[in-house]
Amino acid sequence: MIELKNVTKTYRKHKAVSDLTLTVPEGEIYGFLGPNGAGKTTTIRMVAGALAPTSGSIVLGGHDLAKKPKEAKSLLGYIPDRPFLYEKLSGAEFLIFTSDLYRVEKAKAAGRSGELLELFELWDWRDELIENYSHGMKQRLIMAGALLPEPRILVVDEPMVGLDPRGAKLVMDIFKRLSREERVAIFISTHTMSLASRLCDRIGIISGGVLTAEGTEAELRDRLGGKGGDLEDLFLELTSEGDRIPLSPEKTPADSK
Repeated sequence: MIELKNVTKTYRKHKAVSDLTLTVPEGEIYGFLGPNGAGKTTTIRMVAGALAPTSGSIVLGGHDLAKKPKEAKSLLGYIPDRPFLYEKLSGAEFLIFTSDLYRVEKAKAAGRSGELLELFELWDWRDELIENYSHGMKQRLIMAGALLPEPRILVVDEPMVGLDPRGAKLVMDIFKRLSREERVAIFISTHTMSLASRLCDRIGIISGGVLTAEGTEAELRDRLGGKGGDLEDLFLELTSEGDRIPLSPEKTPADSK
């Protein structure tokens, strides 16, 4: 569902992302990890269509994002790390406004909005102004808005920011159901190692704009010689300067350039 091929983003002389190639099939949750400044958010914004790559291609559901942006974006739900909300609207009004942007039929939008408010435990607050919501409630509302048009692809930047443990578990359960039952392809950028370990089917680690490792947590551990430790230990090992392990037994980052 998501295909990036040789994607590069350059700002003047700085390469924020370099020759990035990866695929996220339907029904998979792909965790995108990296230190600050590694290129995670730049990549997320390119996949969401908010930034254009300097070179390379991004294909969503078979549609090239550069050549057929309308068709590609119609499949996409995007949850940014710093969502914008109209705080003088109520939660219910915000979802109706969102449904109008996506041109969801009104009767369907009303039913779908109610379902999502219930799902994200916001029903009792539906008529309250958003300015009275907690940060976690606002985060859940923006997620509800992203899911309203029933996207086939979900792109998420730091989903657990501001969520308490109950809210974080609720969101993880929703993401798991979307991927397993509805076969949504989910691409998540996160700093939260426990989230990636518990939620993601595969993990890609980016450092200095280059994809340095990719695979399941078990595969990443195997490629480090079976070293013990949790995902945080693996992450630190894989993002150390000069530490570049193969993406697969046949391919290294140098080979892909």
